[in-house]
Amino acid sequence: MANTASARKRIRQTEVRTARNVARRSRVRTFVKKVETAIASGDKEQAASALRAAQPEMQRAVGKGVAHANTVSRKISRLSARIKAIAAT
Repeated sequence: MANTASARKRIRQTEVRTARNVARRSRVRTFVKKVETAIASGDKEQAASALRAAQPEMQRAVGKGVAHANTVSRKISRLSARIKAIAAT
């Protein structure tokens, strides 16, 4: 257990930051799931608008340090490629 005041404060700060990061990560997953649902339904317009809504949220997670920049870039790229493939079929 923490013995100093500064260590107790660090514990409090870590709890708050962890809760905030979990919420951010969950929010990103929700947005991505909306895009994937729209892709599965085959509606290109809905999928494109869902991706446009998801991109800022995903980039915000990168800026806050919740997700790695390359990971988010890869996910966005793959989602957009899947949306483009809807019209081809």
